[in-house]
Amino acid sequence: MPQVTVPVIDLEGKKAGKVELSKIFDTPFRPDVIRKVVVALQSHRIQPQGRDPMAGKRTTAQSWGVGFATARVPRVKGSQYPAASSAAFIPSAVGGRSAYPPTIRKKIAKKVNKKERMLAFKSAVAATAKRELVEARGHKLLADVKFPIVITDEVQGIETTRALGELLHSIGLSPDLDRIKDRFQGQTPKRRRRGRQPKHGKGPLIVISEDKGLIKASKNLLGVDVVKVSDLNTETLAPGGKAARLTIWSASSIKELGRGE
Repeated sequence: MPQVTVPVIDLEGKKAGKVELSKIFDTPFRPDVIRKVVVALQSHRIQPQGRDPMAGKRTTAQSWGVGFATARVPRVKGSQYPAASSAAFIPSAVGGRSAYPPTIRKKIAKKVNKKERMLAFKSAVAATAKRELVEARGHKLLADVKFPIVITDEVQGIETTRALGELLHSIGLSPDLDRIKDRFQGQTPKRRRRGRQPKHGKGPLIVISEDKGLIKASKNLLGVDVVKVSDLNTETLAPGGKAARLTIWSASSIKELGRGE
């Protein structure tokens, strides 16, 4: 089967050559496996929790039994002080034990088979080359954008946020940046009081083989992420388990991806 070639564009959005696509881009779309692997990756970031086994039980409270016209719950012993005769120990009492507390024995981190993990990664990569899947995920872009989006290695040398913003505008991705900006939830006084963090959606992902300043330049663009192809994983390509993120590949990253298949 002959290799598929796709056009490579320069920093102005004009055609600057061709590159052969890796066989990874022929992988069938498996959203079920992708979501399973992303959930497993997220589970490894959860901190295990536990509770003191004696929490809420450090009391001598005892039930009075029947015949006092009161509930038969354990009550604090003594008299003539505020806590006397108040309920204790039981889950419904103030300062009582927890009914079903989290346990340190619970296995939180999920495991995934190696072949499933590789299938999810390859499927997530292949999904970035299908326009209908990218648009179904919610990304907005101009009609003349061709997929997959491959750009020359000059993109790796961009050092300013302004230059990166102009690049994304020139290749027709400005509608997606506007989508992120319009849906941004910043810090209002009430959100700050309640400990809320600023929220924004996921925009374009730029995959490179070598960083020459691009990662730092992207820090101040909402929703834009830059990652080296060696650090690429399924969750980066499918945030939240939803595949087909709008992805821009550098020409060298496409070649490096093919060497690792």
